[in-house]
Amino acid sequence: MGPPQYPAQCSADQEPRRRFRLRRCLLKGCERKFRPCYPQVRFCSAGCHAAARRWRRWHAAEQYRASTQGKERRRAQSQRYRERRRQQAATQAASAAVTAPADVSSPCQPQREGQRPGQVLGNFVWRACRRPGCYELFAVQARSPGQHFCSCLCRQALRRVLDREAHWQRRHRRRRTQPVRSSRPPCDSS
Repeated sequence: MGPPQYPAQCSADQEPRRRFRLRRCLLKGCERKFRPCYPQVRFCSAGCHAAARRWRRWHAAEQYRASTQGKERRRAQSQRYRERRRQQAATQAASAAVTAPADVSSPCQPQREGQRPGQVLGNFVWRACRRPGCYELFAVQARSPGQHFCSCLCRQALRRVLDREAHWQRRHRRRRTQPVRSSRPPCDSS
């Protein structure tokens, strides 16, 4: 195993050789300024990094639920749940009929499951914002089908990070592809 890529950075006993510029944490709600130890760091602390990991799992689940296979599995899950509830209600009613006489004075309310919105205003597609830590769902309208962010601030924050990382990648790719110059002059064999 070779030496670390950034050996002197962030060590307690030495001053870092190279200091990166201050940047903002990408996680929505944190947005603190911090000085990163490595060039591709997006979050200010381990807590923000863990919160972003939780958000990624939530976002992946939202995308899966929006797919046709996810909807089909959810529908099957709901059917199994309703069948279990019917069986439980039947067994409870049978055991209650055996143990006590039926009480006619109290009307029995049917059990309801879940909550549905009162009124859906149109045929919208609901999407989750792509900024880490943003759990907002927004309606994608017909005039902007490629919308991926709930607000301009979320879009600008992620664009700023992606532009910075692309610039860093271009700069380092150029360094790797440039030929190594020799300090000796070329030899003349004439």
